[in-house]
Amino acid sequence: MAGSVQLSRRLLTIAGMVTEGNRLVDVGCDHGYLPVYLMMQHRIPGAIATDVGKGPLARAQEHIAQYGLEQYIETRLCDGLAGVAKEEGDTLVIAGMGGPLMEKILAQGENVIGGFQEMILQPQSDVPHFRHFLMTHGFRIVQEEMVLEEGKYYPMMKAVPGKEEAWTVEEEMFGKLLLAQLHPVLHKYLKRELRIREQIEEQLKGASGEGAQKRLDEIKEERQLILAALHRYESKGTD
Repeated sequence: MAGSVQLSRRLLTIAGMVTEGNRLVDVGCDHGYLPVYLMMQHRIPGAIATDVGKGPLARAQEHIAQYGLEQYIETRLCDGLAGVAKEEGDTLVIAGMGGPLMEKILAQGENVIGGFQEMILQPQSDVPHFRHFLMTHGFRIVQEEMVLEEGKYYPMMKAVPGKEEAWTVEEEMFGKLLLAQLHPVLHKYLKRELRIREQIEEQLKGASGEGAQKRLDEIKEERQLILAALHRYESKGTD
């Protein structure tokens, strides 16, 4: 086998959330870095890596072959979970896609996802709505992480089957578990988001029209949520 696999901070954090000994299904696997890394670390017994694109899947196959892992990592060309049968895996990973697309994959694969013990999910957009989607579709969020890499913030979560009490708007916006642990990366994110809202608010102050006023009201509401979240850190003496 070839040497060790180097993962990005984002993928390394996702890898750390996968329960050891679980069979992995990686949807939208791209280059197949995650299953290869987990196999090389002896964290999983095997994996299914899927992608809707022939190009990315071919690159994944090359990468898997480079490490001599063809008999442990199976690749499948399919849209979402369409090519995966129920109970073929224990951990489902979907990372690096927009929130609405991930919701579509989970909704269309409803019959399959019931067979997974856990899902590790990293939506790139519409994160508050995605958290709400999970909790209204029979899942509990039991772990949250957030990383800052090359100027981008990546929230991620582990969800398991089960009922969850409704989260507040603030908790859905920023992550109840991230807030509870006063996550340092979330703190940086909140301060950045506050600066952005203050700049937009300043620009909109002189604007007229119903649309501008509506947007200003939205920005003020968002700013209050950010300030409430930041207050948690200040009350604990976090810089």
